[in-house]
Amino acid sequence: MPTTYHYTVPVDGIGPVPVTLTGRGTGRPILVLHGGIGPQSITAFADLLADKAPVRVFTPIHPGFGGTPRPEQLTSIRGLSALYVALLEQFDLAEVTVIGNSIGGWITAEIAVLGSPRIRDVVLVDAVGIDVPEHPPANFLGMTPEEAAAHAYHDPGAFLVDPRTLTPEQLAAMAGNREALSVYGAGMTDPGLAARLSTITVPTSVIWGESDRVVTPDYGRAYAAAIPGARFRLLPATGHAPQIESPMLLLDALRELTIPLS
Repeated sequence: MPTTYHYTVPVDGIGPVPVTLTGRGTGRPILVLHGGIGPQSITAFADLLADKAPVRVFTPIHPGFGGTPRPEQLTSIRGLSALYVALLEQFDLAEVTVIGNSIGGWITAEIAVLGSPRIRDVVLVDAVGIDVPEHPPANFLGMTPEEAAAHAYHDPGAFLVDPRTLTPEQLAAMAGNREALSVYGAGMTDPGLAARLSTITVPTSVIWGESDRVVTPDYGRAYAAAIPGARFRLLPATGHAPQIESPMLLLDALRELTIPLS
């Protein structure tokens, strides 16, 4: 059964940061980082991963998402990456695989740049963050729900959420997620990130949905090309969130690249 933890993590240059995270499964540690649509976007996949592999899966909520508090001084993706490296230190975890989707992938890339010896390898899943002028990220924050679904999914109709069907609490959580996303990465890029990626030394895998129109496969190829030795995998009939739309394809790719399954 998943267990939820609440910790306060001291981060250099930022101060104490409250963190909520859930752990499930047993075995080698896996840190899975959610994207801008919120922590619920990785819950089912984390359950699947913990069920199918000998791993202990940790899924933190980025402060400010999911109704959690965000300290005023925590305002950047690089700050989040420092937070999670400090979290691994506090947990005394080793041989950690970090997997991130969308802005979670951006955080994962920055974690790899920091070069923590606790990291075994990283997986970027339809990550944002780098500046590719020929293939800019779509302005997700400015889209209607219909436009967002059309960009994010291979089969938008299967995943379109009608706001009229949501509870006030769900609507408030969505609004809070969008506000947090606008603080951490409103432009979805950091012009200096690509240069920093060249310093990554841990094994890196880049997994992309072939139907992603938030950040296209060519954007993903540019991401992989910026990281020494990175491996690139394209998932068919899949958009920006493979863990939602094609979880078994994503699981198979992870099995091939990094995680032995039981």
